[in-house]
Amino acid sequence: MSRRAPCGLVRGLFAEVSEKVPQIYLDNAATSFPKPEAVYQAIEHCLRRVGASAGRGGYRLALKADEIVYRARSALARLFNVKDASRIVFTANATESLNLAIKGLVGPGDHVVTSSMEHNAVWRCLKTLERDQGVEPTIVPCAADGTLAPEAVEGALRPNTRLIVLTHASNVTGTIMPVAEVGEIARRHGIPFLVDAAQTAGVLPIDVERDRIDLLAFTGHKGLLGPFGTGGLYIREGFEPRPLKEGGTGSESRLPYQPQTLPERYEAGTLNVCGLAGLAAGVEFILNEGVEKIRAKEKSLTRHALEALADVEGAEIYGPKDAERQVGLISFNLAGVDGVEVAYVLDEVYGIMVRVGLHCAPLAHQTIGTLDRGTVRVSLGYFNTFADLDYLGEALQSINRQIRGGG
Repeated sequence: MSRRAPCGLVRGLFAEVSEKVPQIYLDNAATSFPKPEAVYQAIEHCLRRVGASAGRGGYRLALKADEIVYRARSALARLFNVKDASRIVFTANATESLNLAIKGLVGPGDHVVTSSMEHNAVWRCLKTLERDQGVEPTIVPCAADGTLAPEAVEGALRPNTRLIVLTHASNVTGTIMPVAEVGEIARRHGIPFLVDAAQTAGVLPIDVERDRIDLLAFTGHKGLLGPFGTGGLYIREGFEPRPLKEGGTGSESRLPYQPQTLPERYEAGTLNVCGLAGLAAGVEFILNEGVEKIRAKEKSLTRHALEALADVEGAEIYGPKDAERQVGLISFNLAGVDGVEVAYVLDEVYGIMVRVGLHCAPLAHQTIGTLDRGTVRVSLGYFNTFADLDYLGEALQSINRQIRGGG
């Protein structure tokens, strides 16, 4: 049978399924949805009742804006066990944070070690530096399930290695990487260790001291339950990446260059205060619930999803297939069906929203053998239910019956 589904598949399914379908969101690895109610309220309050820039005035509304930014920074410091909250600098997203860290620490002729499961936010940054500055990246190969052997990272080090950068969990397979072990290796060799926590911040316990993380890049709109346009980078004391941009900071304005103090050195321009209000509310929700409780629910949902997918004939599941070894994210394909067709039918007919394609991570797909077709990705959030996943399994089984002529 052709890899692509029959073109009449969608019409056939529409004839059988009621137009009144639920709306089930399973793309939390891209953006978490819905958010806690407190997040919506915090953003609206900021827009309606504060509205001023932070760090740009001494009047009461400007001071309220300052309080919002301080609240967000402090909440994140508690979440990640950061001793000095000023070491957390705000960015627009994890991509900007990774660019700031990598381009700020690496120069011509330097060597960087990373893995074969990285997102394009790392890979494209390194390839651009390779082309423009002669930076040498080494890609440590991962196993077919996305797992990484820490000793392979140590074996890739060179005298001119200036950075180790590693995703905390793959956005394709959900595989959790051995961050603490690699952090120990990096610390022993005196090499900065940068972790991409886009898929783990707010979902897995992260302790920058315990895990020996020197730089931690995170985004607000995923597991931290905040809005778009928020993110940040933790920078351990003793590390001073070159700023990615220069401009106004609201302080030391006579200086012709960026101030050396943190966080101002890396926060040129007006901050997204209302976005940070929402981010603070999201992080406080996580702190109140407890990361351990959130992780326990995610593991339970992941097990349920894996069981539901295992019951679907022809479903090929990628990654560890073990809730203990992955975040709430599962990639799969149906034999004989293009993933685009699967995702389209799930959305249009069943109201189930998933991601399909390469997920901005071609290296990861090359590793698991899906570069030619991509995968369908189901990613779970704190507000998903077992019923959502049962319905997903039923929908996929129905699609399979249509494909295989079972009616």
